Amino acid sequence: MAPRLFRLALLFGLALAQGLSFPRSTLYVESGGKRHLLKVEVADTPERQAQGLMFRKTLGEDEGMVFLFPEPTGGGFWMKNTLIPLSIAFFDRQGVILRILDMEPCRKDPCPVYYPGVVYQGALEVNRGWFAHRGVRPGDRVGGEALRFWPRP
Repeated sequence: MAPRLFRLALLFGLALAQGLSFPRSTLYVESGGKRHLLKVEVADTPERQAQGLMFRKTLGEDEGMVFLFPEPTGGGFWMKNTLIPLSIAFFDRQGVILRILDMEPCRKDPCPVYYPGVVYQGALEVNRGWFAHRGVRPGDRVGGEALRFWPRP
């Protein structure tokens, strides 16, 4: 197992042992002059990021999870034990969406890692197709209350 994936697996085990909860907040995505509102859970620590949306059976239509990193990263997302097909938008510190990917659930190894091919500082996961259905593309923006949870470097 790659060192990064091993670290994520270890953090996931710690997250389960701690019974992690996530801060809840709101976020919006601006596209084509429209503002699309979301209720989000905030993954602002390595433990919360490792757990993410694992083992969730459903996700509401306008709900998601935002991952906020203290430093820019190019790391990938792993869908191990994620039961919901997701779309993910990677964005920079200013909220500009850099890349959007669709990701498949994965219940057993080997699970693919989804790399965006860009350096980003935040990522927003929603039900697969949410961005496409609203015409959201790279260059559009993410903003809102949830970004106040951004960890300091």
